[in-house]
Amino acid sequence: MIRVLIVDDQDLVRAGLRSLLGNDPGIEIAGEASGGVRGLAEARRLRPDVVLMDLRMPGGGGLDATAAITAELPGTRVLVLTTFSEPGEIDAAVRAGAAGYLLKDTGADELRRAVRTVAEGGNLLSPAVARHVMDRLAAEPPPERDPRLASLTERERQVLARVGLGETNQEIASALVISPATARTYVSRLMAKLRARDRTQLAVIAHRARL
Repeated sequence: MIRVLIVDDQDLVRAGLRSLLGNDPGIEIAGEASGGVRGLAEARRLRPDVVLMDLRMPGGGGLDATAAITAELPGTRVLVLTTFSEPGEIDAAVRAGAAGYLLKDTGADELRRAVRTVAEGGNLLSPAVARHVMDRLAAEPPPERDPRLASLTERERQVLARVGLGETNQEIASALVISPATARTYVSRLMAKLRARDRTQLAVIAHRARL
């Protein structure tokens, strides 16, 4: 059972998400909050698996709450669900530790799949957001080589590249023909070697290195 906390300042949006996700037998709505400050407090209290987080809310912004949740609660992953897809906000959300970024026009089935993907350790962006990211990366000059990558084995680089694609440990294991436990060990080793806080930071490192 995936326990979800909904953080959004609009009553109708929360009610819709509660109804949509609550109909899934594998998802439980653990709680709700109408702002970032309250959302952080509820996350600390409830320890949900996934937080659905709006970004622009009068009761405290979602970015600060996302950063605090990912720093304090390693077992909780934040999935941003917002109306806005401005490049600056996307970058800020990723830097804050968000595991995914979806727009509110996301379909019901896609949203349920996204919650499962994030809960299982994956990362994802909605297609519109992904286009923003890819266009921006394509326009950037080639990055400087990250000296930390020199210490990685070829297999570790392969795993890092697949983390950058947002794959779960199970998907990495299947692609590289290794066990899920081995994939999990590689990811943990990469976080230690690259001094990354979580999989999201690993994904950012992979993208910056063009892996």
